[in-house]
Amino acid sequence: MPYKRKDSDVWWVSYVDGSGKRVRRSTETTDRKEAKALEAKWKLEAHKVRLWDEQPSRTYDELMVAYLKATTEKRSHQRNIDAARHLTEFYRGRELNKLKAVDIRAYCSQRQSEVSNATINRELCLLSSAINYARSEWDWDIPNPVTGRKLREPEGRTRRLTPAEAQSLLAAADAEVNAPHLGDFLRLALHTGCRKQELLGLEWSRVDMERSIFYLDARHTKTQRRRSIPLNAVARAVMEQRRAFRKANCPDSPWVLSHANGDRIKDVKRSFTTACRRAGIEDFRIHDLRHTCGSWLVSAGAALSEVKDLLGHTTVRMTERYAHLAPENVRAAVSMLENVASRSGHVEIGERSGEL
Repeated sequence: MPYKRKDSDVWWVSYVDGSGKRVRRSTETTDRKEAKALEAKWKLEAHKVRLWDEQPSRTYDELMVAYLKATTEKRSHQRNIDAARHLTEFYRGRELNKLKAVDIRAYCSQRQSEVSNATINRELCLLSSAINYARSEWDWDIPNPVTGRKLREPEGRTRRLTPAEAQSLLAAADAEVNAPHLGDFLRLALHTGCRKQELLGLEWSRVDMERSIFYLDARHTKTQRRRSIPLNAVARAVMEQRRAFRKANCPDSPWVLSHANGDRIKDVKRSFTTACRRAGIEDFRIHDLRHTCGSWLVSAGAALSEVKDLLGHTTVRMTERYAHLAPENVRAAVSMLENVASRSGHVEIGERSGEL
């Protein structure tokens, strides 16, 4: 019979599962009738497993509801909820054991008329993660038809500012009377490569002016990896200006980018859009400031591995989108072949074309 724990308002049940192990499980409901129905269902499933090794039928709905409840602490939880809405429209009521590759392809075909391949892949990734979680954490014997069926995505966006465009944008930002912080935000983004929320959430406690550096803990970054951001002359000048602003207006504010009353600046999207329009800059997003930083670094001769560490990419593959901006590096590599050719004997182009 269902029972309640002292520390919980929901009903719990106890039964022997298919392997003969005693299980105590939350029904996640405060309705006793619903709890009794779940208890009967789980006992029947366990009985079928013990007698006939018959695995219980699992539905998409059961999987997704349980997975979203079990992963509320994930930073991507709200995005997962949004993605689940689209998956649910297609897979509602479907039995997981009957899902095949053709069902995944059918979903892709339907969604391709509405969104990009990247969006579809994120939705499929949620379904795959939910299935794998159920297999590893709840011992569900279900297949994963998503494996190996993600769509090909185009190369990542690399829109970047030219130095002239950057100057125009900064001038327009500095003229924004309703957003006097915008110029500071843009300069920090261009000279640190940080993401928008990494800058808007930056606290003075993580800024070391003596060493000209600030720190991003794992909880502050998209990849959940800690990294340190050095301040060049431009970024340090911005920090000095923000420190003077804080001292004059809100000495107790913990935020580097704050309003005069000390409140955190939550977004810059509206003022950024206005500044871009006034500067005549088209097809440019806030995140492209990060691409601009990466592009400028590579063009200036920085190694891809160094750019990777600064931007916090998990793999160098993300950074390789900027590799074409340093053709001299490739030219130097190709020149090494000249030395090899001189040692092994000169061969005219086309002389042994059959081996080329």
